[in-house]
Amino acid sequence: FTLFASPPEKDLDWNDKAVEGASRFLSRVWRLAEEIQPDYVNCGPCAAFDGSELTDTIKEIRRKEHEVVKKTKEDFETRFQFNTGIAAIMELVNLMYNLKDELKGSDAGKKALSSALSSCLVVLSPVAPHICEDLWQQLGNTGMLAQSDWPRYDENAMQREMLTVVVQVSGKLRGKIEVPADANQEEVQEMALAEENVAKHLEGKNIIKTIVVP
Repeated sequence: FTLFASPPEKDLDWNDKAVEGASRFLSRVWRLAEEIQPDYVNCGPCAAFDGSELTDTIKEIRRKEHEVVKKTKEDFETRFQFNTGIAAIMELVNLMYNLKDELKGSDAGKKALSSALSSCLVVLSPVAPHICEDLWQQLGNTGMLAQSDWPRYDENAMQREMLTVVVQVSGKLRGKIEVPADANQEEVQEMALAEENVAKHLEGKNIIKTIVVP
């Protein structure tokens, strides 16, 4: 609770409801591990895949897993921003809940789900060591998490084929578009101008300046 609620250098007021919220999250992690356990594959965190195994769903869970491993390493070791690192872990847990049923449908999916859960326990263990050690052992892993190396993330696994770009008109949000990751500025601008709500707010106006942020 204290690590999630505030950066270490800030003052913090005690909040019983926030403590309950932290407890609910850890309970959610426990239930998730119990549910995945029958299909758990001991492949280790940040497991490698060949191209034939990478469905869109596997790419999605794998991308989030590697992003969280990278972010928590930077936040915990360098910036001491535990709250943002924990928030990223929560996002990974939510995604695992959303995709678990679909991923259980194939051997590669089970491997991806198991890898994501393994990474989740490793990066959560500095914050909640006892519960993570217990789950690690229950899943059949050997050795202690406290003596494990940090998972090695893969920059290639974090590459996105499509990116979400927000579009503003006169400083106000007017739309969101999905663009190919390799789209150039002219293509992004063209798609932004074609977005229905953006076009509506530009009707009858003369565009003086356009800024495309890479």
